[in-house]
Amino acid sequence: MTQQTLTIIKPDSVENHNTGKIIAHLENEGFRILAGRMVHLTEAQARAFYAVHKERPFYNDLVAYMTSGPVWPLALERKDAVTYLRQVMGATNPSDADAGTIRSLYGESIERNSIHGSDSPENAAIEISFFFAASELV
Repeated sequence: MTQQTLTIIKPDSVENHNTGKIIAHLENEGFRILAGRMVHLTEAQARAFYAVHKERPFYNDLVAYMTSGPVWPLALERKDAVTYLRQVMGATNPSDADAGTIRSLYGESIERNSIHGSDSPENAAIEISFFFAASELV
C-alpha cells in the first residue's frame, strides 16, 4: 500500500554536505519526494516536534542538537513508506546499522545519526503536517 512518511536530514548531514547524497539514496530506494525544504528549527519548534520525548533524559540534548544547524525535512511517498524508510535508515546507532544504510554511511554517533524517520503511519501524518501544509504535497 502506498503511504507517506517524513524524514529529516539532520544537522550533522547538512554540515557534512551529505544532503544530496541522502536524497539520491532515498530516490534510488523508490521514494518519491512530495515536499522538502531547508529550515533552521527554533528551540520552540524542536521542543514541540520532539515533545513525545520530553520525559526522557536525552530530550534537552536532542533539542540542542536539532537546533544547532539547518535541517531538511522531506515528505516522502512509496509502498510501505514508514517501514521501508526505517530499514533504509538503519539502526539508530550507526555502528549497529547494516552496511549500506544511510546511518552506516553518514551517521557519526548515536546522537549524530544523520536522519530521522517517522515510526508509524499515524506519527508520519502528524510529522508531515508539522512541516508542510497539505497544499504543499505534490
